[in-house]
Amino acid sequence: MTSLSRRKFINGALVAGTASVVSAGAGASVPPILKPAGSADSVATDEKFWHAVAQNYDVTNDVTNLENGYWGIMATPVLQEYQRLTAWVNRENTHFARWDLGKTYVGLREQVAGFLNVGADEIALTRGATEALQALIGGYNKLSPGDTVLYADLDYSEMKTAMRWLADRRGAVPVKVNFPEPTKNKSLTEKDILSFYQQSLDANPKTKLLLLTHLNNWTGLIIPVAKIAAMAKARGIDVILDAAHSVGQVDFDIEQLGCDFVGVNLHKWAGAPIGCGVVYINKEHVQDIDTYMAKSPGSNKVTARIDTGTVNMAAHMAIPKTLEFHNQIGTANKEARLRYLRSLWVDKARGMKGLTVLTPDDPAMVAGLTSFRLDGVTTTEANNALMKRLATEFGVLTTRRTGPATGDCIRVTPSFYNTPDDMMKLVDALKIITNEL
Repeated sequence: MTSLSRRKFINGALVAGTASVVSAGAGASVPPILKPAGSADSVATDEKFWHAVAQNYDVTNDVTNLENGYWGIMATPVLQEYQRLTAWVNRENTHFARWDLGKTYVGLREQVAGFLNVGADEIALTRGATEALQALIGGYNKLSPGDTVLYADLDYSEMKTAMRWLADRRGAVPVKVNFPEPTKNKSLTEKDILSFYQQSLDANPKTKLLLLTHLNNWTGLIIPVAKIAAMAKARGIDVILDAAHSVGQVDFDIEQLGCDFVGVNLHKWAGAPIGCGVVYINKEHVQDIDTYMAKSPGSNKVTARIDTGTVNMAAHMAIPKTLEFHNQIGTANKEARLRYLRSLWVDKARGMKGLTVLTPDDPAMVAGLTSFRLDGVTTTEANNALMKRLATEFGVLTTRRTGPATGDCIRVTPSFYNTPDDMMKLVDALKIITNEL
């Protein structure tokens, strides 16, 4: 199936790929969300439109949730579909699992592949990006003892652990490099990031495997993956890409990034039930990843590179409804909205004394997720206290992040139901806190 026809397929009626999914019932219909005319930037500030979107989310009133990076709340139509499918799978039980589950997953992979604009034979469904990336890193078989595997401080914790494990598994030499950080007076640029990777690869000429994170969970920095991957490939280096936070939050095409191995989450910014991820392997490079624990030796199938055991079938079967709702809003509109909400608090925060925003304002380098650090507040204990104060005293939920080499920080992550007033609530809290410094 061509890329065009895949996109047409996923953006059209989203008919279930097999009779077994259809037989589960029609599910709750999605309330119409009328997209206003104009660019994504104009949609981003259309509060009437986003109010209509927000009506599809049942959100707690106990706190203003600006910590939506953990996982994405399901929209009501998705939640209803998931609940219905949970009851249906429970009732049909092994009659469904033994007879129709395999055919169902063929249809699901086709629809997810269409959403990602890749081949259905290039993906397998997983329980999350972590599981997908662990399988890719642990299964990568082109390393020889003494080869360097390179990762960064801004990569996800479990992925850094997996890269270090390659010392035991493959005899590789893990090397961690630390990203440059912005200061109060100087922002990061794409040129800075490219120079950082150029210098890191020059300093580690034995590198054979590079881990990249498209949009990292610590600070929200988006890196120029395609340019870095091209730089790496010119040196004979393969790239494994963590796209856990970028799919659904940023409008991009996986194939254009030039990475042969990618891990994806659908339960963050696309809004699927928890337990929905994807592993992608370019079909020309499937043999570069071992079959999982010698499962199906010699197999050319991506599905042989992962073994999730018994998965939450209802969660995966709710993916079509997830994508239907997601496409009603549109990735580009989601990206623009999140970046707009970010700008509302970041523009004010940049003028506050003793506070540094850890991402640039270049739209190519940031979306909605962004972190800040108070001067000298770098320990986990101190940032935990700040996070707790924001929640208990000001009613704003954020989260502390430990990962950047220069110290802990506070992450702010709005979602599609958040409003400008929510962002101003954070601004007011930060004004009080920074005036005390």
